[in-house]
Amino acid sequence: MIFDILSRLARVRLTVGYAAALAAVSITLLILGPQVQQQVIRNASTNVHNLAHGHLGTLFGSAFVTDAGPIYVWLPGLVCLLALAELIWHSGRTAVVFVTGHIGATLLVAAGLTAAIELGWLPLSIARASDVGMSYGAVAVLGALTAAVPSRWRPVWVGWWVPAGVAAAAVGAEFTDAGHAVALVLGMLVATRFGRPAPSAWTPVRYALLSVAAAFGFLLLAHTVWSATAGVGVGALGALVADGIVRYRRMRRPLRAPALQPALNA
Repeated sequence: MIFDILSRLARVRLTVGYAAALAAVSITLLILGPQVQQQVIRNASTNVHNLAHGHLGTLFGSAFVTDAGPIYVWLPGLVCLLALAELIWHSGRTAVVFVTGHIGATLLVAAGLTAAIELGWLPLSIARASDVGMSYGAVAVLGALTAAVPSRWRPVWVGWWVPAGVAAAAVGAEFTDAGHAVALVLGMLVATRFGRPAPSAWTPVRYALLSVAAAFGFLLLAHTVWSATAGVGVGALGALVADGIVRYRRMRRPLRAPALQPALNA
């Protein structure tokens, strides 16, 4: 029995290891108190100020520090998301997607903020805004699941998530919201290189994990009432449009003419 449990955990070793690290850091900061916690967040933040001063280590450290509230609220959803991706894509590919989303979205957002500050569109104070957590990487993993979704539902899946992410970012109007939308697209793009998993990859347990992962991912994208409302409305519209386009193309697809049989000689 113990061997069976260890064997199952080995299949999601990236998820287990990362969750344990997040829990250890969160508990340690909770014990040390809010003053130390705020100092660690400032030092680990991937904001424009830290990156401009060459603190590139924050690109790694920020993924292990979070200010998203109590860990018991969000860690179960993250575990379901990462475990599902790891069961489908295995540890290496899941890590590639997570790192690409985390670092890629961070750098793109930082570049956008730098340009906006230089042009006077945003105040200089935003250069020191805190930006820590696992959300960019997690949303990228959610996007990477696109390539694993059965082809019948993939257009609806994309039609839901992309418009929902963009709408939530527009309504939320925070740079982290834009980063989530960018990370979602990055995850989708990276997963195009992974191929297609076998149809047997989807089991009832994995569908259950997908349900929790999708709910968790949506809460990362839309964390306010207004952004959630906009995300649901625009996402539903996008899914309906995508489904309509697929149905229209199927109706327009010409039927293959039956092959002519050679005439038999009398």
